[in-house]
Amino acid sequence: MRELEVFFKPRSVAVIGATPTPGKIGNIVIENLYGEGYDGRIHFVNPNYDEILGMPCYPKITDCPDSVDLAIVVVPAKIVPDVLEQAGRKKVKGAVVISAGFSEGDQEGRDRENLILEISKKHRMRIVGPNSLGVISPHHKMNASFARTSPLKGPIAFFSQSGAFCTAAIEYSVREMLGFSAFVSSGNKADVGDSDLVDHFASDKRTTCIAAYMESTKDGHALFDSLKRASKKKPIVILKAGRTERGAKAARSHTGALAGSDSAYDGAFKQTGVYRAKTMFELFDAAQALANQPPMKGEGVAIVTNAGGMGVIATDFAFDMNLKLAELSDETLQDIGKACPPTWSWGNPIDIIGDADTSRYAKVLTAVGRAPEVKAIMVIAARQAATNLFQIAKWIAITSKLSGKPTVACFAGIFDQESEQYLDSRGIPVMSVPERGITALHALSERGKWLDKMGIDHPEPTKNGCLSERGKGRTK
Repeated sequence: MRELEVFFKPRSVAVIGATPTPGKIGNIVIENLYGEGYDGRIHFVNPNYDEILGMPCYPKITDCPDSVDLAIVVVPAKIVPDVLEQAGRKKVKGAVVISAGFSEGDQEGRDRENLILEISKKHRMRIVGPNSLGVISPHHKMNASFARTSPLKGPIAFFSQSGAFCTAAIEYSVREMLGFSAFVSSGNKADVGDSDLVDHFASDKRTTCIAAYMESTKDGHALFDSLKRASKKKPIVILKAGRTERGAKAARSHTGALAGSDSAYDGAFKQTGVYRAKTMFELFDAAQALANQPPMKGEGVAIVTNAGGMGVIATDFAFDMNLKLAELSDETLQDIGKACPPTWSWGNPIDIIGDADTSRYAKVLTAVGRAPEVKAIMVIAARQAATNLFQIAKWIAITSKLSGKPTVACFAGIFDQESEQYLDSRGIPVMSVPERGITALHALSERGKWLDKMGIDHPEPTKNGCLSERGKGRTK
C-alpha cells in the first residue's frame, strides 16, 4: 500500500480551483499549504486567473510545466470528472477531491461518483474523497485541507468519514496536545477506503496507533482482513457510530450509505483486536494511551491519589469496565506505609492523604512501581496546599520509566500546561477526570489480553517511555 504515500509525502501539489479570494475553499487550501511550511512545489490551476500570489496560475493541470504528484480538487462537482481526466493524463499519482455533490446526494451524484472511480482505475490514480475535508501530514508540514487549524505532529494516524468530525477532532487535539502522523478526511470513499488506509498506516513507521471515526464501510470483508493484519502490528481504536436504530438512520442520511449491522461490526472488532470507542473522549484517550504506553501484562491496576473521592470514582469506574485493581501484598503495604501517615488508606486505591507532597508521591510511586502484583499505575493529583504539580509530574515520569509499567495521570479538574506538556512529551497520557484515565488503562489492558491470545510479543517502551517498534508484530 505504499502507493498511498503520495498523499502524505508528495513532492509537488496542484490546487485545482485555486483562488485569490479570502474565505473561499480554494484559497484556504493555499493558505494552509504555505502556512504550515510545505516545502514541495505548489501549482495553481484555474482558467479564470493568470496569477495568484504573484505566481503563475494555469488554465489546466496539463499546462503545469513540471510533474505533479498530488492534486487537490476544489471545483464544482459537475466538472470534477473532467479535471480528474486531465490529472490522469498528467500522470498525477493521487487526488484529494474536496468537492461535494456525489453519492451523498441524488442519483446524478451517485452516477458522477461512479464515473470518477472509473477514471481512477483507468489512470491508476488513487482518489481520496469526494466530499472530503482534505489530507494533513503533520510530520511533512503539509496541510492540504480547508481545516482552520492544523493538528500537532505525533504517533496517531487518524481517518474519519465525517469532515466535521475531523475539524472538531483537530480543535480538541490541539487543546489536549495530541499528536498525529496523518489526518485524513476519507469522505465518500469512492476509491481509497477504510481497508486501504488501515493497510497503509500499519506499515507507516511514524504511526504507533491507528484511530478512526466510521459510520459505514463499502467492503466489510476487505476491512476485516485489513484489521486482522494490522492489529498484529499496531493497536487500532475505532469509534463506529450508528450503534442504535436512530443513529443508523441518521448515518444513512449523512453519508448516503448503509451503516450495516452493528453486531457484525462489534463482532469483527472483537475478533481483530480493535478497541471500540463509544465517545469522542474514549476514542482519543484510548488512542493516546495505546500510541505511547506499553500494553498491560496481566491484571492489577494501582490507583495512587491525594484525593479520596477521586480514588473512589476511579475504583467504581474500573469495576464497571471490568478492570481489576491489584491486591497489594503485605510487603507493598508496608513499603507504602513507610512514606505515609498512619491514616492512609492501607489498600488500593492508595489514598496518600490530602497533605501529600512531592516526596510522598515519589516514595509511594517508587514502591508501587516495584510491586510485582501491580501491572499498571494511575496517578491522581488534586490541587491542595502541598501539591507541586510539576514536581509530581517529574516523579510520575521517572517512576514510569523505571518500572516500565503502563502509566496514566489524572490532574483532577486542573489545567496546568507546563506539567501536562512535560508528561505528554514523555508519552504519559494526562486526563482531567479519573474516568478517562481508567478508559485509557482499559484500552491497554484489552490490547495486552489480545496480544497474549494471539501469541504476539508485547512492544517495549523506550527510554522516554514511548513505544518502540522493536518487538511489534513478532510472533512467538
